[in-house]
Amino acid sequence: ISPVPPYSREQPIFTTRAHVFQIDPSTKKNWVPASKQAVTVSYFYDSTRNSYRIISVDGAKVIINSTITPNMTFTKTSQKFGQWADSRANTVFGLGFPSEQQLTKFAEKFQEVKEAAKLARDRSQEKIETSSNHSQESGRETPSSTRASSVNGTDDEKASHGGPAEAHLKSENDKLKIALAQSSSNVKKWETELQTLRESNARLTTALQESAASIEHWKKQFSACKEENEQLRSKIEELEEQCNEIDKEKERNAQLSRRLQELETELQDKELELEELRKQGEIIPQLMSECESVSQQLQAAEKKNKDLEEKVRTLRTEVEESKHRQTNLKTELKNFLDVLDGKIDELHDFRQGLSKLGVDN
Repeated sequence: ISPVPPYSREQPIFTTRAHVFQIDPSTKKNWVPASKQAVTVSYFYDSTRNSYRIISVDGAKVIINSTITPNMTFTKTSQKFGQWADSRANTVFGLGFPSEQQLTKFAEKFQEVKEAAKLARDRSQEKIETSSNHSQESGRETPSSTRASSVNGTDDEKASHGGPAEAHLKSENDKLKIALAQSSSNVKKWETELQTLRESNARLTTALQESAASIEHWKKQFSACKEENEQLRSKIEELEEQCNEIDKEKERNAQLSRRLQELETELQDKELELEELRKQGEIIPQLMSECESVSQQLQAAEKKNKDLEEKVRTLRTEVEESKHRQTNLKTELKNFLDVLDGKIDELHDFRQGLSKLGVDN
């Protein structure tokens, strides 16, 4: 059953969507999701009671029904999450919003409604104090009228008093008459207000009876709205899927646009290279003539290189022959030195023999 009957004078003044949470009653620390998805959260104003409520319904289940009082405080705990405590419901509500901007708007509205509730409470207290003062004045004035009649007394009593006392009594009597007149006007005023309240009560009773008679009609409309809501939810899901496809297509288009810009940049680079090649193509004939001249010079150099290679081969042959002759000369020299060393050894031995022979002689 909806917390806001169709015949109620409560009207939504602010509506948003958020994920609803409640504090875990056992631990008082962890959050328990009250809705499986984002639901509608609304501020309602009751003009008859001059009060404000936060109401949220998930399907047929009422998940938030919190009357705002001046003592409540809405606290932002993160960029997208806020909470407030409800002592009447003995719980703490938490709301998760899709963006920081929506959280800020909800918090500002909470503060605004809180101040309005405080102002309504102050006005109500003023009315109660005013009515209490009027009641006290009426209570004081009623015995005053009785006292006035007793003070006036009978003619015999008046005659028995002296002049100053009589003047004093007259002044008191005048004051009491004024108070009695004021009391009478206040009584008339309260009678008028009472009649007004009775008429208002009668109108409210009639409106209540008419509203009670139209409950069935509103129930049927509620069922029809519920079915329509289900259809709209299915359509919303389809539209969300289409939006996802559109987002993917936008992403692909963005990628293609970036690729197109890259290709355009490459094309500009290629055009610059082609222009450079065209400029270079203009000097190709000159380069070809230079190339022919270089080719002739290269051929002459190759011919000279062949002649030089031939000379090098001849010199290498001569060097090899010279090395061979040198090797032979070294061999012959070595043999000669060996023979010479042998002869020197023989002469040395011969000399020692002669020396020995001379000593013996």
